[in-house]
Amino acid sequence: MQSDLVRFGVAMERPLLEHFDVIVADRGVTRSELLRDLVRAEIVKAQIARGAPAVATLTLVYDHHVRELTEKLTEFQHQLGDRVRSTLHIHLDESRCLEVIVMQGRSDELKRVADRLLATRGVTHGGIEIIAAEPADHGEHAHRHGHAHGHDAPHTHGKPRKPRRTG
Repeated sequence: MQSDLVRFGVAMERPLLEHFDVIVADRGVTRSELLRDLVRAEIVKAQIARGAPAVATLTLVYDHHVRELTEKLTEFQHQLGDRVRSTLHIHLDESRCLEVIVMQGRSDELKRVADRLLATRGVTHGGIEIIAAEPADHGEHAHRHGHAHGHDAPHTHGKPRKPRRTG
């Protein structure tokens, strides 16, 4: 896909450029490619901070022996309704579970939800990855479900799955 590239000069201190070039070499890209990636990442961060439409994965590791914790997590997900798109639940060992919750909504709301769940007694580890739903640009990395996926592998987009109750 052809786009309008604009050339511009960037001035930076030599030690900073030397560190930048190490990253460029490690990734096997050009300065321009890395700079574009960094700018895209900052644009997405700014969109997320403003409460942009987003998708997120929330990962929780918790002790399922903590009284009523499993029920609390399930009830909270039910309260979120359609914002919870899917969940994955894995038993790590005899006391710990890992749960990945895929959510969709405003980025600021998703962050608040995550903070609340991560602070729940019995949750020992976790984190959230928030991705703005609208790409920073519509270049080669853009991917919208209204368009072809650009590959031959068929797949479907099912209805959201409600979390299963586990014991």
